Amino acid sequence: MSSNILVVGSINMDLITVLERFPKVGETLLGQTFTTALGGKGSNQAVAAARLGAQVAMIGAVGDDANGDAALKILQQEGVDCSGIAVKTGMSTGIASITVAEGDNHIIVVSGANFALSLADIDAHADLFAAADVVLCQLEIPMDCVLHAAKLAKQHGATFVLNPAPAQALSAELLALVDVMTPNHTELKQAFALSETASDADIAQILPAHMQLVMTEGANGASHYSAEGKRHWPAFKVDVVDTTGAGDTFNAGLAVYWSQGLDVAVQHAQASAALAVQKLGAQTAMPTADAVGMFIKQQMH
Repeated sequence: MSSNILVVGSINMDLITVLERFPKVGETLLGQTFTTALGGKGSNQAVAAARLGAQVAMIGAVGDDANGDAALKILQQEGVDCSGIAVKTGMSTGIASITVAEGDNHIIVVSGANFALSLADIDAHADLFAAADVVLCQLEIPMDCVLHAAKLAKQHGATFVLNPAPAQALSAELLALVDVMTPNHTELKQAFALSETASDADIAQILPAHMQLVMTEGANGASHYSAEGKRHWPAFKVDVVDTTGAGDTFNAGLAVYWSQGLDVAVQHAQASAALAVQKLGAQTAMPTADAVGMFIKQQMH
């Protein structure tokens, strides 16, 4: 089984500083460790899908800086086709400056080249849409680029999967083009402008007839909403070490296995995320297809 996945999304370098406590305003502290890692929802989902055995191409943008070079190198090493990634002259690659202390974190994201991605950049790689079974998108790039990707996916007969993160309201025009949406609870409410107290019946009512919605619920599993009603799958029980990147791993799993039917797709997406949360880090924790297959077999016994 090999799916062709096209990810249209963000590419960041994560700059991670670990220290004992957060500094007060104006205070200088010595940190314990500093590491860099590839991040951004787009590149996370691209790497996770490639690890799961899919043919993966990516459309996005980096700056002409050392972080951009490093990001492209890592994606290429993971087997991602980077021909659709634009290098923006004189711009910085997106970064997430992450400070970890006292069992918590502070994160500052500077989007940089991610928000310089243009419709022309996307149009230049229409061939990647033609080759794709699934086009997977998130909301860390300009909204007009997300909409354009959805239109091209539709035009070329690919399934358009939208991970509506970070949470925001979505236009009726975009919602009409989404085949599969993968929000968490907060993202669902924002996407459809639902009240905090919205029930399952309310969700079913506002859902466009053509759309399938798979809501991630962390340790509670995942639920599928469609015109036919609601289904729920409990999560696999595992010891959680770090949930960073678990949602991206779930999205990749769902996209890679989507063609094999809803049950198989959700089972493999959940298994992929369950393996990811047992290790530290985002991409370092993303599993291979073999590991996922073995995990599912073990869980069935």
